[in-house]
Formats: sequence, structure tokens, C-alpha cells
Amino acid sequence: MNPSKKVLIIAELVKDRVIIWDFEQGSKLYNSGFFGKPIGIRKPKGESFERPLELSLIEACYLLENGRIKILQKKTKNEISIRNLIKKGQKVIPLFDEKILIYKDIRNRGLVPRPGLKFGADFAVYQQGPGLDHSPYVITALPRGSELSAIELVRAGRLATSVRKKFVIATILSSNKVKYYGFVWNKP
Repeated sequence: MNPSKKVLIIAELVKDRVIIWDFEQGSKLYNSGFFGKPIGIRKPKGESFERPLELSLIEACYLLENGRIKILQKKTKNEISIRNLIKKGQKVIPLFDEKILIYKDIRNRGLVPRPGLKFGADFAVYQQGPGLDHSPYVITALPRGSELSAIELVRAGRLATSVRKKFVIATILSSNKVKYYGFVWNKP
């Protein structure tokens, strides 16, 4: 085997998730940037875990595009292309195209995006990573060309304040660049 050739982590598409069954590879991937979540472990601690690693379709697209993983179809074991994975994501995740661009932009800025559902947002963003620091931001994606109503803005602001996060709205410009709008809520 050529030592300069990088060995890809093998993952499997299972419905709308991507699973890395090899515990060692999953642990390495998680620890290399907080990708995925070990199945059955709420807050992973330590260097390794003996559980499969579950990736979201957004994370899997990012890792596949960056040559970090290879994804196989569960039944056929055929390799899945980035194009087909994106199509799958578009079918099952609302605003998938916007969210993948936002996810990539956050990663390119050296930050760690994690699912933000428990905060009522699309992403919770960490400067170092979960378990190392608290996420200072929650980010919500807006559809291209949409407008944010005053009631949605107040609702999001109250939510962000209650979880002690800065609320950020992300939208995609026509150039596919991500534009962020941050809100700071002050008590009178």
C-alpha cells in the first residue's frame, strides 16, 4: 500500500443518517473536529468511545466533499456520490441548500457547528467545541429571498436570551456567500 495514500473512513447511509460502525475510526473523526455524535452517549467525554458514530447528512456532505469519508449504501454496498447525498439531504432536510452553505462557512471560519435544535435554532456554534466551552451563538437559516417577521424576530430573541446565547440569522446572498445578522438583547 502506498503510504502517501490516505485511508478514508468508511461510513454507511442508513435512512437519513450516516453511520460509522468502526468505533476507533468514529472516535478519531469525532475528536478531529467534533463531527457526529456517538450513538447512546449524550455528552461524549474522553478520547475514545465504543459506540458507532452518527453523522447528519449535512456533516456527511461536508466530510465527503473534503475527502474524509467514503459512504456506502446500506443494502447494496455501492459507493454514494456527493451529488446523490445532496439530493437525499434536499428531500429530508428543510432548507438543506442554505444550511450546507452555512455549515461550510462556519467550519471555514474555524468554528464548530453542532445541531441547534435544543436551542430552537439550526446550529449552536462553538469556538472550541462542545465540552470545551459553551456555544456563544445560535444560528437560524433563512430561506433565500425571505423576510423575517417582527413576531419571529421577537420569538427568536426571547429564546436566545433564555438560553444565554447570541442570536444570529444567516442568509445566502446571490453569490452564495453567507451573510450573518447578529442580535443583542438588552433588558430595560
